[in-house]
Order: sequence, then structure tokens, then C-alpha cells
Amino acid sequence: MEALQQLTRRQIDALRDIGARETPERGVSLKVTAASLKVRPPSALGHLTTLEEMGLIGRHRGKSRLTPRGQRTLAEYQRHHRIAETLFGNLGLGPAETCAAAREIDLAISHRTVGEICRAQQHPSTCPHGEPIVPCHPTSRAG
Repeated sequence: MEALQQLTRRQIDALRDIGARETPERGVSLKVTAASLKVRPPSALGHLTTLEEMGLIGRHRGKSRLTPRGQRTLAEYQRHHRIAETLFGNLGLGPAETCAAAREIDLAISHRTVGEICRAQQHPSTCPHGEPIVPCHPTSRAG
């Protein structure tokens, strides 16, 4: 099973929050992550602990930062989500609906399936919101 498929929605949301808020100088505090997830700090800590055990984040002095593996996993998630959004957009859903529909499946589908969907859609370069889609890996069947 791929690392992405082992994550919960809350864990992905925590990764996304850390990735968006961290800077080269500073990580993200537990309090900020908890507020972003709309949970209490002990609940957020549970998510962060799992992410740390998986090697996706590192914590130092109460601040969380993405590891290189965490950065790759977040990029994989964004690709899965944007390819799914594009698929739903091609089926006639509007941009807001595509995002909601994509969140229903983006963690469940494999990299191979995402590659096949990408190939079937003729390798879109952006999602319905205009965000870039990372091209297929040259070693994948879909490349």
C-alpha cells in the first residue's frame, strides 16, 4: 500500500497546513495546526505523532516541518486531488463540486490509477481551479 493511501483525511489536512505555513526559518506550532484542523491540541498531536512516525514530518522544539518524504507525499496528494478534480470537471461538475468530489476519492486511488486517469484525459496541465498538475512520472505506464 502506498504511503498516501495509509493517511487519514485529517493527517493530509495537517500535512497541507504545515506545507503551506512553514518557512525556511520556522516550523508550524501545534497550536496553529490544531486551530487549522479545528481540533484541540491533544487531537492534533495524535495526527502529528503518526506523521512523524511515518517520516513525513519532523518536530523540533514544538514546531513541525515537512521532511523530504513529507514534501513528496504532499506533492503526490496534490497530483491525485487535481487529476480527480479534472476528471469530475470533464464530467460537467463546477469547480467547487469538483473539489468536494475529488476529496471523496483522492486518498483511495493508487498512483497507477491516477496515471491512467491522467493519460485518458490527455495529460491536463492544470486543474479546474487553474492549479498546476505535475506531469506523469516517466517510469509509470501512464507516462
